[in-house]
Amino acid sequence: MTSERNRKRLVDRLMEEGIVDQRVLRAIGAVQRHRFVDEALANMAYRDTALPIGHGQTISQPLIVARMTEALLEAGPFERVLEVGTGSGYQAAVLAEITDQVLTVERIRPLYQRAGRLLRELGYHNVRLRQSDGSWGWPQLGPFERIVVTAGGSQIPEALREQLAPGGVLVIPVGPSGRQELIRVTRQGSDWHEESLGLVSFVPLVSD
Repeated sequence: MTSERNRKRLVDRLMEEGIVDQRVLRAIGAVQRHRFVDEALANMAYRDTALPIGHGQTISQPLIVARMTEALLEAGPFERVLEVGTGSGYQAAVLAEITDQVLTVERIRPLYQRAGRLLRELGYHNVRLRQSDGSWGWPQLGPFERIVVTAGGSQIPEALREQLAPGGVLVIPVGPSGRQELIRVTRQGSDWHEESLGLVSFVPLVSD
């Protein structure tokens, strides 16, 4: 069975799980998820499950990637997004299918290097990577219309709040390891509106 057919089946499953934004569904359908996992796991790439990518990290479950991306888009279209936690590069690739520029930071050097090579190879030239402690974000290039964090923490890093543009949206898992709430933060002038989007499970956001 071709990966294209597998991607179509994955999109169908995401629709059954309540993903409705056609931009998200098209992006998931376009990205070759099997390229972002070890070859030995390629036959599992289009299952709706997280998979190990080494260094104690995982490639996120496609449903979670879709939910987080949809949560960013619900506030309207955007041209630039900061991703905290590049990991395999899969979420960055999905975002790159939707928006003009993706900026992504990863603290683990081998993952940063591997994701950079793969994203270039796949033609995602609108993705810019940096090796850095994700909790710091990328202040030199802020503020950002959207920020998405793909690792959990006990609280929202203040540095990321400060890098969110007025009217911007931050989506981040918050809580103890393995059981977090997915929180969407919207900046409205000097006010911050927070809402829970449900329970999720992410690896921890680790500071150096």
